[in-house]
Amino acid sequence: MQTNFDRRRHPVRTDLAAISYEGQVAADRFVEGEEYRVSADRLEFRPQPRQDVSIDTEALFGENITVYEQTPEGWAWGQLETDGYVGWFSSDAIQKAGQPTHRVKALRTFRYPAPELKMPPLGLLSIGSLVSVVSEAETRGLQYAVLADGSAIVAKHLVPLDHTEADWVDAAEAFLGTPYLWGGRSSLGLDCSALVQLAAQTGGIMLPRDSDMQEAEGGTEIPFNDLASLLRGDLLFWKGHVGIITGPNQLLHANGYTMTVAYEDLDMAVARIAATEWGAITKARRLG
Repeated sequence: MQTNFDRRRHPVRTDLAAISYEGQVAADRFVEGEEYRVSADRLEFRPQPRQDVSIDTEALFGENITVYEQTPEGWAWGQLETDGYVGWFSSDAIQKAGQPTHRVKALRTFRYPAPELKMPPLGLLSIGSLVSVVSEAETRGLQYAVLADGSAIVAKHLVPLDHTEADWVDAAEAFLGTPYLWGGRSSLGLDCSALVQLAAQTGGIMLPRDSDMQEAEGGTEIPFNDLASLLRGDLLFWKGHVGIITGPNQLLHANGYTMTVAYEDLDMAVARIAATEWGAITKARRLG
């Protein structure tokens, strides 16, 4: 039986595993899993059911999760449908709900209890969040999308699930100045690979979550011996890091150096990173 499953991508533990892995791995029991949707603005995924460990990633409002276990202490363990990430999260932040119809296009948008911008908002949703629109309403000339629970979002901040942008790098550049957050995956704070993942999604390109996964699987590998030949949207990888080429000698990345999403001269970034634990460039890839 296979034993080298990546805990980030495979719902497999020694005591419990998804039923689809029966016969592939030894586990005490196998379960079907139940479908839920994220009901919090953001939902932190952790490698263990403990508050004192770093987060691996975040799920966004409305994203689907297959839940394989819920504990009396309020933890749940499951797999995010969007990118297949597996982890522990709060069971208070998931609910049974219908399938989404739209995705948040704006960098972030408020969700109101009714189609009225003067009302105190219920939450602040990041780009990439998913919602179920059931009707429309207009208040003082502003169009709202009314969701299945009666709450409302400004309609122009949403797009249908199958909508794609011609230049996904535009979405990445909209994050400029966003704080760096290890494991973060929203426009309130995110890390290098989340910036790439969320921005590429606007162009209809679905990427895995972490930089090592993106380096192995995203797009097509291209040479990087001549950095001047790289095109807008090409990805550069270092050990544990990824950045986006946005123009000649220009790199955009969420990074711990500025602690923001920032532009950096590519030649300066390459020299600076080479002097750190991340070392030299390891790979370049082109999406699309």
